[in-house]
Amino acid sequence: LDEVMRCRLQDPRRRDFKYRRLETCYNDVHNIKIPAALRKKKTSIETRLTLPLVDENEVWEALVCGVRDYVEKNRFKSVVIGLSGGIDSALVAAIATDALGPERVYTVFLPSRFTSDESYRDAKKLAENLGVHFTVIEIERLFLAYLEELKPHFEGKPFDVTEENLQARIRGNILMALSNKFGHLVLSTGNKSEMSVGYATLYGDMVGGFAVLKDVPKTLVWELARWRNKKASWDLIPEEIIVRPPTAELRENQKDTDTLPPYEILDRILSLYIEKEESVEEVAARTGFDIQLVAKVARMVDRAEYKRRQAPPGIKITHRAFGKERRMPITRGQ
Repeated sequence: LDEVMRCRLQDPRRRDFKYRRLETCYNDVHNIKIPAALRKKKTSIETRLTLPLVDENEVWEALVCGVRDYVEKNRFKSVVIGLSGGIDSALVAAIATDALGPERVYTVFLPSRFTSDESYRDAKKLAENLGVHFTVIEIERLFLAYLEELKPHFEGKPFDVTEENLQARIRGNILMALSNKFGHLVLSTGNKSEMSVGYATLYGDMVGGFAVLKDVPKTLVWELARWRNKKASWDLIPEEIIVRPPTAELRENQKDTDTLPPYEILDRILSLYIEKEESVEEVAARTGFDIQLVAKVARMVDRAEYKRRQAPPGIKITHRAFGKERRMPITRGQ
């Protein structure tokens, strides 16, 4: 047979029916039964479950090793991190410092009109504690330029998530510009809880070449920060950062809990729904949480798949990390 006919014979789409005949100009194609003795025996494939990391020390060492390996093997001389004054970016900076040394870690504070003085003080104190490079780049003028340019197009529209995301994307552009100019690897700072429900801005705070906390739930972020301070025997990560309520500071008086349930509740739901593959009904029954809340979180997880597909690679530390271990369609029709 010629090559075209050979490809047609091998095309699985023509195997819809057991005895379907191929349309061909050649002689009829017949189904030939293969004797059982000639059939290849099925081989059992051994599957291995990833053993969980048992404590904060093992998780920390895994994260440090992951950052060091990725940076060294891809021949980056340094990393750059956008510091917000919050716990996630603080933890990423501490991990990067342990992995690479402070001289190779560059941090940038990018305040807007919604950034508090407390955030600046905490970010600066963290950088001083770690001994890393620290720079401040104001984004207010850039933000105003965007608002002015878009004003005739947004006329009559209220301030909403659009303007919030603009700030995040301005910050992302600046970090990538620094990366291009100086050869830094941008470390993104989003955690697994945020990525699970899509509480992140594409091309904004998701920007970067490596996502250190991609598989680290928010509650574990706090535990790791306290563990690192205990190991250091002092507040390497300022206590003010650890105890402060999480906020993106993209609008006045914003808190994460305006959009999400408390992280202690959210992470419990996410663990069962994502890592244990339990249904909404099973999660609600096991936890006692309101089934409407569980269903809402599950919908957020499913709808955020398109964001996760565009996220940087990261370090696996749980039974089920996003990516090849949880293959879901981008569009679920929900």
